[in-house]
Amino acid sequence: MTWIDLPADTPFGPDNLPLGVFRLGDEEPRIGAAIGDHLIDLAPVASAQMLDGSQLFNQPTLNAFLARGRATWKATREWLLDLARNPNSRDAVEPHLIPRSEVTMQLPFEVADYVDFYASEVHASNLGRLFRPDSEPLLPNWKHLPVGYHGRAGTVVASGTDIVRPRGQRKPPTADVPSYGPSERLDIEVELGFVVGTPSALGTPVRVDSFEDHVYGVVLVNDWSARDLQAWEYVPLGPFLGKSFATSISPWVVSLEALKDAAVPLAPQDPPVLPYLAGAELTNPDITFEVRWNGQLVSTPPYRGMYWSPAQMLAHLSVNGASVRTGDLFASGTVSGPEKDQRGSFIELSWGGREPVTVNDEQRTFLQDGDEVTISGWATTSDGRKLGLGEVTGRITPALG
Repeated sequence: MTWIDLPADTPFGPDNLPLGVFRLGDEEPRIGAAIGDHLIDLAPVASAQMLDGSQLFNQPTLNAFLARGRATWKATREWLLDLARNPNSRDAVEPHLIPRSEVTMQLPFEVADYVDFYASEVHASNLGRLFRPDSEPLLPNWKHLPVGYHGRAGTVVASGTDIVRPRGQRKPPTADVPSYGPSERLDIEVELGFVVGTPSALGTPVRVDSFEDHVYGVVLVNDWSARDLQAWEYVPLGPFLGKSFATSISPWVVSLEALKDAAVPLAPQDPPVLPYLAGAELTNPDITFEVRWNGQLVSTPPYRGMYWSPAQMLAHLSVNGASVRTGDLFASGTVSGPEKDQRGSFIELSWGGREPVTVNDEQRTFLQDGDEVTISGWATTSDGRKLGLGEVTGRITPALG
């Protein structure tokens, strides 16, 4: 319940309250919490209530707040819930409710490092069949460790940022030598991103049962991918220029605390994992995505069936002693379900370009200049409530040069 007047179908109800960074007109960016069609401008409310750490909300990124750690995250969530639910908070909050239509959302945190995983067995198997049709879909290591690669933090961009078509080397199977030019097989990847708050010490791995001590929450991710560049470059060292040109994230960070009631047990893993990846209560969030290509719904990937859990990804990321830092982002890799309309990339939806997708009466395979893709998502709790994650949008513009 809340004293705030909310639309009946709002993704941002009083149990959600994600944090983001907004700019109102020419004012400096600062932190707000989304509720309904509005946001709460947290800095003046926290200052008026003399909240410990109120200065954290008058910052242009969430990093200082993230660095305070789990005790502060929990206390802040309790405070936010009280602001939204307690009628006695109305006088303090109502003057600082701003329609979200009046603000410009910013990149919510400064990204320190970016790691991308490959945690969906369905997606990995689909790409294995496409890229290696004469071999087993999964490579021998896939079910023993969460496969990933280190991405480029400097090209993680806010939702709404235009995506310039990348250039690079391409070599179709029919060509004798590579050529250079704009990617002709530009794609998306529907992913869930995990935002690190509390750092770890160099040389000290993060255990699976310490996941919630380090990760504050989640964002939607679109990891744009140039499949022709990727196919030519990825052997033997993996993704590079086919991935590093842009990764878009949503503006609102939904806390793990808000998602607690949307957790489902991880499916049994076979073969058994090594001890550092094992845990008694490993879970995935029950999240459903929607992918719209030029406004048309083309896919609804489900997250709950991902093979590797977020806690296992973080444990593997750091098992060699690599430290994590405030603002680190690690993403799940493409989320794909077993049905065709649950595939989280266009290379899967069009099966390598051989089975075009109908988009607004046109037969399409990969992205054309001017195309816009919007990924939205929501978590479903055990009692049927929906918690929105917002959306991440990007539009393709022509290659430069």
